[in-house]
Amino acid sequence: MVKGVKIAIATTIALLALTSLATAQDLTTSADVLDIFKRPNTSEILQGSFAVLAAYGLLFLIRVGTDILSEQVPRRFRLIIKQSVPFLKGIVLIVTIAYLLPLFLNLTGSNLLALTGTIAVALGFAFKDYASSIIAGVVNLFEGPFRMGDRIQIGDHYGEVIDYGLRGVRLQTPDDNAVTIPHNVTWTNPISNANSGQLEAQVMTEFYFAHEANTELAVEILYQAAYSSRYTQLKLPVMVVVSEETWATHLKLRSYPMDARDEYVYKTDLILRIKKACARHQLPYPRTLGEEEM
Repeated sequence: MVKGVKIAIATTIALLALTSLATAQDLTTSADVLDIFKRPNTSEILQGSFAVLAAYGLLFLIRVGTDILSEQVPRRFRLIIKQSVPFLKGIVLIVTIAYLLPLFLNLTGSNLLALTGTIAVALGFAFKDYASSIIAGVVNLFEGPFRMGDRIQIGDHYGEVIDYGLRGVRLQTPDDNAVTIPHNVTWTNPISNANSGQLEAQVMTEFYFAHEANTELAVEILYQAAYSSRYTQLKLPVMVVVSEETWATHLKLRSYPMDARDEYVYKTDLILRIKKACARHQLPYPRTLGEEEM
């Protein structure tokens, strides 16, 4: 599907370019001179400068304001506020461009056609990667594979979506690094979404025990650790899955924190609780090859 979309976009750009070039050639032959760009006066230049500054100011206020507001409202509304950021940014950009175009361009029918051709050629050749990222960003905005506040993995990068820009999406990784990924990368790479717009995201905590360990007791300890943690969302299911490896019994605890942002704090809390209980009941861990020889 992605390949088909790219082919359709490339074909559209090529057709626009060919049509506009042909029109421009006809107009030149008939001695019609296109005067696309205006000669703005001082007032128009000031208006344009003010519009650009106002747009930057609004974008800054949207980013900072939504960050502050999302931390003040009840937890269930936090993601709703964050998810409105891309749409608010898009409205500001569209209004600003619509205001600036008449100030600096003669928007007649022939000029629009020639300008469209120029833009199509530029996007098709000089800025194809940038244009691809912008188009992919618009597609992602409406398809919704991820939203602001989601915890996603694209390629080797995993983190929370903290910004959705014109060219790319920015993730905050567990190491507190900000990684910007171009939107066109999402067309060719699988996207793993841990919470899909929900406040909770499943956390899997794994433990290995020796084969002679009391498996039923180990399972009970994992359940107790999850139900006693102050981070656990008790409205969602808690499950322990047991599997056998050649060298150990493998237990997976699947549970949900109340807030996906507490993923690593929650996992640490579970591990500490489980290890404390295992030490109290003297549940044996699997031995390594060196330990068995000793």
